[in-house]
Amino acid sequence: MLARIQSLKLAPMFLPGFRDLVRSPWVTILEELKMRGGCSIPVLAEVMEMSYMGVKKHCEDLLELGYLQRSRVPRTEVGRPEVMYRLSPKAEAFFPQAGTHFSLALLTQIKELFGNNAPEKLLFQYFSDLQEQWQGRMHRAKSLVEKATLLVSLREKEGCLTRCTYDAKLGFRIEEFHHPMAAIFEAYPVATTFETRMIENLMGTKIERREVSGSRHGPARIEYLIHTL
Repeated sequence: MLARIQSLKLAPMFLPGFRDLVRSPWVTILEELKMRGGCSIPVLAEVMEMSYMGVKKHCEDLLELGYLQRSRVPRTEVGRPEVMYRLSPKAEAFFPQAGTHFSLALLTQIKELFGNNAPEKLLFQYFSDLQEQWQGRMHRAKSLVEKATLLVSLREKEGCLTRCTYDAKLGFRIEEFHHPMAAIFEAYPVATTFETRMIENLMGTKIERREVSGSRHGPARIEYLIHTL
C-alpha cells in the first residue's frame, strides 16, 4: 500500500510519457534512489513489496544499462559489506529540467529589459559559441561525408533526432526529425539562419535548409542539402 501511495504522489516526477514506456518496477527504483540518494536491496524490496531476488534483478538490469551505480558499504555491525545502489549521471536525463518554456520566458524578459534585438543577439552568440565548441572536433573529419556524420553525432547529443542520407535526386543531405529548440525557432525564426550558418562553417561548404511538411511520402522534417558533394 505504501508503494502505491508514493507512486501516486510522485506521478509528475518524470518526463511525460516516461511511465508509459518503462517497466513499472524500474520507475519505482529510480524514484526511490532519487529521493534516498542510495539504497540497499532489502529496503527497496520492502518499499516495492517485491522479493529480494526480483528487486535485485531489476537493479542489475538498470546497472547493466548504465543507469545505476553499485558500491559496497561497511556495516555498522559485524557482517559482510552491504551492497548499495544509486543513480548514475546518465539517469538524471529522465528527470525534467528547465526547458523550452523557461527559455522562451527568459528571452521575453530579456526583450523587455534590453530591447527588441536582445533575444536575437543572444541566440546569435549561442550558435557562435556552439560552433567554437565543436570546431576542434570537426577538424579530424576530412571528407564532407565524415564531417556530416560527425556533425549528426554531435547534434544527437544536444537532443536532435537526425541522420545522414543520400539519393540520386537530392544528393547527400542531413535529415532532422526533432529539434529541442523547435519552439524557440518558431518564436524567433532568425535563429534558424544562425544555426544554418553555423552548420555551413563547420562543414566548410554551402548548406541549404528546407522545411518539409509531413505527408504520406514521409514525416515532417528539416533537410540540410549539401550542394557541393
